[in-house]
Parts: sequence; structure tokens; C-alpha cells
Amino acid sequence: MDEIMEQRIEELRRVKENALQGGGPAKVARQKERGKLLARERLEKILDPGSFNESLMLTGHIQGDAGDGIVSGYGTINGRMVCILSQDATIQGGSIGNLHGFKMTRTLERALEMRVPLISLGDSPGYRNPKMSQLLSGQGAGGMDVGEEMTMATAIGEKNMFFANVQASGVVPQISAILGSCGGVSVYSPALMDFVFMVDNISHMFITGPRIVKSVMAEDLTMDELGGTKIHSRLSGVCDRRFKTEDDCFESIKQLLSYLPSNCDESPPWVNTGDDPNRIDETIQDVMPIDANKPFDMHLIIKRIVDNGDFYEIKPEFAGEMIVGLGRLNGYVVGIIANQPIVRAGSLTVDSSTKEARFMRFCDCFNIPLVMLVDTPAYQPGSQQEQAGIIRHGAKVLYALCESTVPRISVILRKAYGGGNLGMGSIPGMGTDFIYSWPTAEMGVMGAEQSVDLFFGPQIAAAPDPVAYKQQMVDMYKGVMGNPVFMASFNPFTEDVIEPKDTRRILIRSLESLRAKKISRQPKRHGNIPL
Repeated sequence: MDEIMEQRIEELRRVKENALQGGGPAKVARQKERGKLLARERLEKILDPGSFNESLMLTGHIQGDAGDGIVSGYGTINGRMVCILSQDATIQGGSIGNLHGFKMTRTLERALEMRVPLISLGDSPGYRNPKMSQLLSGQGAGGMDVGEEMTMATAIGEKNMFFANVQASGVVPQISAILGSCGGVSVYSPALMDFVFMVDNISHMFITGPRIVKSVMAEDLTMDELGGTKIHSRLSGVCDRRFKTEDDCFESIKQLLSYLPSNCDESPPWVNTGDDPNRIDETIQDVMPIDANKPFDMHLIIKRIVDNGDFYEIKPEFAGEMIVGLGRLNGYVVGIIANQPIVRAGSLTVDSSTKEARFMRFCDCFNIPLVMLVDTPAYQPGSQQEQAGIIRHGAKVLYALCESTVPRISVILRKAYGGGNLGMGSIPGMGTDFIYSWPTAEMGVMGAEQSVDLFFGPQIAAAPDPVAYKQQMVDMYKGVMGNPVFMASFNPFTEDVIEPKDTRRILIRSLESLRAKKISRQPKRHGNIPL
């Protein structure tokens, strides 16, 4: 071998070996002390062994920052190709400099070009500010003049990660795991993705960190109080799921991917679950009390319907009055949207509307049929909801329902009053393909008691025994409006009244009939969803 070639190869090996060491022993030890995995360890945990192919490994090595604080490339998860990036907090704290940002953007663009999912493992405090000494001296990184560096940044930054996020939205799935204290610019790219995961004790998200908040707003908050996992899982709704460990997070990402297609032109992967499509469940009707005023856990219904009881819930801690998530029926992926009677009686709210509409639009992007399980007294009344914008947020659901083109089936289990019929797609004209009801379904503008008070108030007041007379009228009303078998004689829009035990079998057969469904909408640039 030529001597010069040997020298070049030796230099290349040395530079690459150095890049594998991250920011050096001291910074690596500090990362470990914080209970966090290293950037490359995270890739090893989530990707199939030996499948990772790194891109742009040598960026920043002359400046002493190999990789510029991020490891990027592509590999496989359970044999399926993904593009992936992992920010390295041991180099420049994982902050986003020009080369770092370029690598992020290029990874997003490559996912779009390859038509494969994008996985982002975030551990960055935000944009990298030049050191004060560099600004005062005019000297940039690696001896470059600050003006030259900014010129290069302009050339590199003609496209940015946010542009790439938006171009990829609805084309390939985008999943972000926040694995450090991420602030400012580092949280906007995840917020533009389809899913955001966090890990207790190490994950934080905020636009402005605690020190600046204290300085500007005089609020003295810890990082957990300002942007920890509980805040974003329960209150803001930014986080879709939180976990105790990074390992748990990675396993959940793998599980989520198993339900998703690689891009919008594919169907979700079919899996032979071994669960009989003709299985009936004689116990399902015992889960739900007939009395509409008595709560029950809708999860018990969902798990009896889907294959093997496997249900991947999204945002389980946010807006608990609504359940959304992914399951399978006869091996085919479905999105489940269901009211939860044990939380706010299953009312539709500001938060549940955003949760429902967002999930519905995701499923519509990626060819995932929808099953709606209905038991709601309608939108939650009161000044708090009105002032919080229930009209505006509720309109998001109506928009998502009418925009959706994937197969959709609604099953009315019990209550379906007023606007709840609109919000759960259980009336004709909203694009729902099949509307079924159980024998226990109650449909109407409002509940029986409220309807009787409205329509028969004077008669009740004048009756010799108002209480007994009201109960008589309520019973009569329920016998008519609360009896779907009676109403089926006049209502041609309900496909059928079905026995609870047959729900799974009927859903599977109905979805099979809709598998080739094709719908086209009016040509236009895009609609204007009421955000």
C-alpha cells in the first residue's frame, strides 16, 4: 500500500475513533451522573444491532467538536428502515450550531426522500450562542471570522429543520423522544412532529428556562415545575406518553412503529395476531351499566373488542374524558376514539377536542381506519369551557371529521346527546360510513330528564304529584327516544342495532367491506382548520 494512502487511512481511523468518544471522559461521566444514556448508546438501544449507518460523522472535527453535537444517519427497527438523529449533550452541550442544524435538516429531508419514518432523540438546550469573547474579538469557530461564519450559516440555512418538519408532515411518521432539558428552538421541531415522548426525571421542555423566567417574571420554578413530564403529559398535552426509563421509551417507540406505515402511500402493516375474527364476547355487555348515570371504564370495552386486548393509548394522562389510541381488528390496524364515562362523564371539552381532532387527522394521513365508541352527554357546559374557547376547539373536531377520508364506523353504546352526536360522528352527513347502536343507546338533543323538564315543565308543575308525574314522563321518553329498536323504525341512518357480544365481529366485517374505499375532496390549496 502506498505510504501516503496508509497515512490518510490512519488519520481517518484516528478521527473517527475520536468522534466515537463524544466530548471526552469528563463530559461522558457527567452525562452518566445525570442518569442519562450517551447519544450513541441510545442508537444502539433503539436500532437493530449493526444496522446503523452514520451520516456526516466528520463535521466539526477540526474545531474539536466531532459531529457538532449530533449523531445522524439511518438504520432499521425490527427490520424496517428509519432515519434517525441523536443529539450529543457531551459536545457543546448538544446545542444547535450551524452544522448541527444542517445535519438535523438533512436527516429530515432524507427521511422524506426515502419515504421512511423519522426518529429524533433530543437532548439539547437550544440554539448555540457565540461566546462573548468571540463576539468581542470577531473570531468565530475554528479561527473563522465571525462575519465569514455568519455567511456560511446563511448558505447552510437556506432550508431549516422546521421547513423540513412541515414538508414531511403527513408524508412520513415523525416521532420525537425528549431525553434531556430542551429549550427554545430545540422544542419546536418536536412540537411539529406527530408524537412526543418524555422520560421522568431527565426530560424537560420549555420555551424559556427557569433562570430567565425568574429574571423576567419573578417566578421561581424548578425545571420539573416549569416543563417536566407531568406538566406536559397532564396539563399542556405536548407529551403523548411518558416513561420511567429510556429503555421503556425506546421499547414503546418500537411498539408504536409496529402500528404505522412507513409513509402515506402505504397501508399499516398487517399482523397475524391469532385472534379469531368471529370471536364473540358474552361478558362485554356486563361491563357497562344500563343506567346512563353510572360510570364505567371504557378501556374494558376496548380491550374486549381489539385483537388480544392489545391497545396502544395516546395521551393517556391528558383530557382523560377522551380515549384515543391504536389497536388491531383481524390483524389490521385501527384508530380507536372513545368517550370515557369515568372522567367528566365522557363530556366533550376544550382539551378532549384538541386530542380527538389531532389523532383523527393523524390516522387520516396514514390510512388508518377509525372506530368511534360513543357514550357522551355532549359538550361540557359552563363559563370555564366557553371562555376557554369550546366553540373554536369543538370546531376542530367537526373539521377533522368532515375532512377525513379513511373508513370510519361509529358505535353508540349508551348516551349520545346533542352536540355529542356531532363530536363523535354519530349522525349522518359527517362522513361516517356505518353507524351502529347497542340496545342500550339513548339518542336525542339532551338527556331524558332534561328533555322532560324542557318540554313538560308546566304540566309537571301543575300535576297533583309533580315528582311521580315527571318520572312517568321520563319513563315514557326513554321508552321512545331511549329505545334504539323503536327508533330504528323511523331512522334510516342507523345501519343496525346490534348485540354487544357481536360488536367485534361486525366491526371486522364492516371494515373489510370498506377496505377499498376511495373518496376525493374538492381541489384546493388547503383548508383553513379553526386553530
